[in-house]
Amino acid sequence: MFPTPVEKKSRAYALSYQGLLPIALLMWLAPLLAVALFSIKPDVDFAQANYWGLPSSTDGLGNYWKVFTASDMPRYLFNSVFITVPTVIGAVALSCMTGFALGIYRFKGNMWVFFMFVAGNFVPFQILMVPVRELTLDMGLYDTKTGLVLFHIAFQTGFCTLFMRNFIRALPKELIEAARVEGVTELQIFWHVVLPLMKPAIAALSVLIFTFIWNDYFWAVVLTQGPDSQPVTAGITSFNAQYRAAYNMMSAGSLVAALPPVVMFFAMQRHFIAGLTLGAVK
Repeated sequence: MFPTPVEKKSRAYALSYQGLLPIALLMWLAPLLAVALFSIKPDVDFAQANYWGLPSSTDGLGNYWKVFTASDMPRYLFNSVFITVPTVIGAVALSCMTGFALGIYRFKGNMWVFFMFVAGNFVPFQILMVPVRELTLDMGLYDTKTGLVLFHIAFQTGFCTLFMRNFIRALPKELIEAARVEGVTELQIFWHVVLPLMKPAIAALSVLIFTFIWNDYFWAVVLTQGPDSQPVTAGITSFNAQYRAAYNMMSAGSLVAALPPVVMFFAMQRHFIAGLTLGAVK
């Protein structure tokens, strides 16, 4: 059922594993290393087809300075913050309540309601492109941060509910039954008993949703246009000119845009691992 540890395999297998692991790691990091190299190159290197050689100048941080001073990148970053943070709060808050209702109560049609939340995760989001865009146009929410936030909350609540419902079902039922015997209301049970136990799951889910929304490109292009509402993933394409793409600026902007999810993951790493592994062992 479980894979055999490497140390229990044959010596040939262990040596092959140790030899292939650095190669796989290098292949995994190669695109990131290429972007980092491009981000410190001047424009003249691309004009002279110096794509993979060393930079011709030492002003490596000049591109990063231009990203913040000669473009709308700061506005795109603020847009991403204003889109991602409310989405995380809204999706996690709704999933905590729906997960509590579906995980604690046994009512007729419980599984059908749960399946409706889960079924949305199996619909390819490309199919929803046209109807969602038309809906935002009819509601006057197209090209607004509010429209993008509402859509992301609606689309992410299904996965969040699946995550929270399974977590809540693993909690000790004796705590909830004891609270009911003491005459505690259901709202108080949720707020004072269940919610404190859900903190690791909330932290883990918040990191996941933050990463999903911050890195979203498809819906950022479909539902927004222009620097007033576009997040950073779509704003990076503004470095594409009509006849030439500023690859060095795009690379520098991409690395800047990738920093917030990385910082959040390392800041919440302890809670993230605890939320994913809680309940894995008895």
